[in-house]
Amino acid sequence: MNIARYFDAAVLKPDMTPEQVEAAIKESISFDSYSVCVRGCDIDLAMKLTEGTNTCVSCVLDFPYGYGGIEAKRAAARDYASKGVKDIDMVMNYGAARGGAWDVVEAEIKAVVEEAHAKGVIVKVIFETSQLNVEQICKATEVCISAGADFVKTSTGFNGGGATVEAVKAMLDTAKGRIKVKPSGGIRNFETAKMYVDMGVDRLGIGYTSCKPIVEGGTSNEAY
Repeated sequence: MNIARYFDAAVLKPDMTPEQVEAAIKESISFDSYSVCVRGCDIDLAMKLTEGTNTCVSCVLDFPYGYGGIEAKRAAARDYASKGVKDIDMVMNYGAARGGAWDVVEAEIKAVVEEAHAKGVIVKVIFETSQLNVEQICKATEVCISAGADFVKTSTGFNGGGATVEAVKAMLDTAKGRIKVKPSGGIRNFETAKMYVDMGVDRLGIGYTSCKPIVEGGTSNEAY
């Protein structure tokens, strides 16, 4: 198994300088990561660095809190898709989800999906599962399916815990093959990464500092 081909290598720390971002992207490419997942401000750099490689570019949208509103989400999706990214990882308005305002949640996801799919861009929806109960995770998965998203994703890695077996199982059991699943956050060793792949996920969100230890079959000592 080439575990790195499941990686969206996350290069998302808010204090990273352009030089640090460039080094992180180059390192992620060297491990043959499926994609580098970057901030919106780093898309152009990531597109340049990944050109001619097996690594593509994902970017986050309305990250990490998901409360930007529908028109901000729509505009960002249009902008990012026009720049040639392969995937957009949008943060769901999980406060609205917690309050049962599922019409708001679905409308925002649909807005992003419309802009992204018009350019052939994949949409992943980040739930922040640490802030939701299992019932809400299952409901959010159904809403994402209804809205036409391509993936459901557990976590930003910046608010509460990351992926858990319970959350991923709830997503997979609800999805039943209708939408793909991406665990993210807190995956820092090969055993955990392989466990999720064996459960049936299609992608893994891995902090860029953890990619090398996981590829080498070990454990990352980094917090990201």
